[in-house]
Amino acid sequence: MSIYDQDLDKNPANYVALSPVSFVERSAEVFGDLPAVVHGRRRYSWRDTRERAARLAAALRALGVARGATVSAMLSNTPEMIEAHYAVPALNAVLHPLNTRLDAPLLAWQMQHCEAAVLITDREFAPVIGTALRILRDEHGRAPIVIDVCDSEYTGGGEPLGACEYEALLARHEPLPRLEGPRDEWDAIAVSYTSGTTGNPKGVVTHHRGAYLNAVCNAATWSMPQFPRYLWTLPMFHCNGWCFPWTVAMLAGTQVCLRKVETRAIFEAMRAHGVDHYCGAPIVHNLLINAESELRDGLTQRVRGMVAGAAPPAAMIEGMARIGFELTHAYGLTETYGPAAVAAKREQWAAANLSEQTRLNGRQGVRYVLQEGMTVLEPQTMAEVPPDAQTLGEIMFRGNIVMKGYLKNPAATAEAFAGGWFHTGDLAVLEPDRYLKIRDRSKDVIISGGENISSLEVEDALYRHPAVMACAVVARPDPKWGETPLAYVELKSGVTVSAAELIGHCRTLLAAYKVPREVRFEEIPKTSTGKIQKFVLRERARSASAIE
Repeated sequence: MSIYDQDLDKNPANYVALSPVSFVERSAEVFGDLPAVVHGRRRYSWRDTRERAARLAAALRALGVARGATVSAMLSNTPEMIEAHYAVPALNAVLHPLNTRLDAPLLAWQMQHCEAAVLITDREFAPVIGTALRILRDEHGRAPIVIDVCDSEYTGGGEPLGACEYEALLARHEPLPRLEGPRDEWDAIAVSYTSGTTGNPKGVVTHHRGAYLNAVCNAATWSMPQFPRYLWTLPMFHCNGWCFPWTVAMLAGTQVCLRKVETRAIFEAMRAHGVDHYCGAPIVHNLLINAESELRDGLTQRVRGMVAGAAPPAAMIEGMARIGFELTHAYGLTETYGPAAVAAKREQWAAANLSEQTRLNGRQGVRYVLQEGMTVLEPQTMAEVPPDAQTLGEIMFRGNIVMKGYLKNPAATAEAFAGGWFHTGDLAVLEPDRYLKIRDRSKDVIISGGENISSLEVEDALYRHPAVMACAVVARPDPKWGETPLAYVELKSGVTVSAAELIGHCRTLLAAYKVPREVRFEEIPKTSTGKIQKFVLRERARSASAIE
C-alpha cells in the first residue's frame, strides 16, 4: 500500500457522485434571478425553475417514484419537459422520453419494456396515448399513474387521461429542499429507444456520469458563453436533447421553448429573445436555408447552429454560410448521449476557399474532450486503419460518454461492446490529420459490380442541385451488377426538374458507376428527428424490383 492510500479515503467532503442535477442547484443559488425558461406567455427564472422541478420531484416521490423507477414523458419542447429532466434524476429514477410521432402499439411496447410507473403526457397526444394505455392495460396488465399536462400554449383538444393535472399536482407539494442526484454516478439516468432507422429499436440506458460529462463537453466543444440563449428546435425526447437541458442549466442560460418546429416561428423566436444557439438534424437547417429572406430580417446577433443526426451534405454547409449562420458539425448516436465527436475547427481553415472549408467542416471529426477514445478499426481484427483517407473501417468509441448497455438485451449489449469498444456500425476513413470521415452505414454501402459505392457520396452530389430539398440513395437489386444506386428525391416547393436532368447533374460530379440509374420523386420517410429511414426505402426498392 502506498503512503497516498493511507488515511486518505473518500468522504462526503471530498467526493460526490457526478450528476447534471447539480447544475440546476448551482444556477438557482447563484443566478436565481436570471431568466431560465421562456414559453409563450410564461417566464421562469432559475429560482422558479428549480422550485418547480423540486415540487415535481416531491410529487413523484409521493406517488412512489424512487431509485430505478421509470417515469415516461410524452411531451413537446415545453417547460414541463425541462422540469422532468431535473426532477426525475433528482429522485435517482429513470426518465423515459417518448417520441411524440410514434404510434400507439410502439408507445405501449416501450412503456411495457421499461416498466413505466408514471406517465407525464401533454393533452395534445391524448388520442394516441389513450390507445397506448388501453393496449398496455389489456395486453400487458400494466397501468402507470398518468399526469396530464395542459400547456398554456396549446389551444387544441384532448381529454385528460389521468387523475392528476400537472400544475395542480405541483401546487399540492412543497418543493424538496435539494435536488440531490444519486449516490452512485453509474446509476441509470434515462432510457432512450433507438429511433427506428434500422427498424429494430433498443432501449439505450445511460448514466449520471455520462450525462454530466457530455453536458460539459457540449459547452466546451461549442465554446458556449455564460448565459446563452438556446432555442429548442431539437426534440428533447431525442437523446435527452443531446444533454442540452443540462448544458444550459450549467451555464445559467435561457431555454426558449418551441412546441412546433416551423420556419416562421423559429425566426420570430430568434428575433424576440435574442437566440444565439440552436441544434437540429440537417432537415431543420435546410428549412432555414430555404426560407424566404425576409423572414430573417431583424436578426442582428450571431446565431450558431449545431448539426448532427445525419451526415450534412456539402450544399447545406455552404447554405448556412450564405445566410450568415455559423455551423458546427457534431457526430454521435443515442448510445453516446447524442453528439460525442465534432469537426473541431482550426484557425487556418478560415483561409481556405468555401469549397475546402465545406469539405473540412463536413467530416465527423475528432472525439469530444471528455470521451476517452474514438477511432476507425477493422472490426474483425480490431486493428486501427492507417490514416490514409482510403482504408475503410468501422467507427468505434470508448469512454465515459458511452451507454451502460441495452435494456433487457444482454446479447445486443455484448455484441455492441465486443473487443472493448462500442461498435457504431458506421463505416469511415481516418484522414492524415486523424479526423474521421464517414463513408456510409455498413448496411448502406452499395456494391455494384464488385465496387463499393458510398450512398452518402451520391446524396451529396444530388444535394448540390438547387432543386433538391431532400434525397436518399439505396441499393436496387440488378441482375447484371448485383446492385445499382437508386435515388429518392423530394424537390423544393415550386421547383421542377426531370430525372434525366438530375442524373446528368450527377455525371458531372461522380464516376460513371456511382451515378444513379434511376431517380424517383417520392416523399422520403423520416423519423421525428429528421433521420431518413433508409430501411423503409430499401424494402421499397426490393419490392419494386420483384414486381418488375
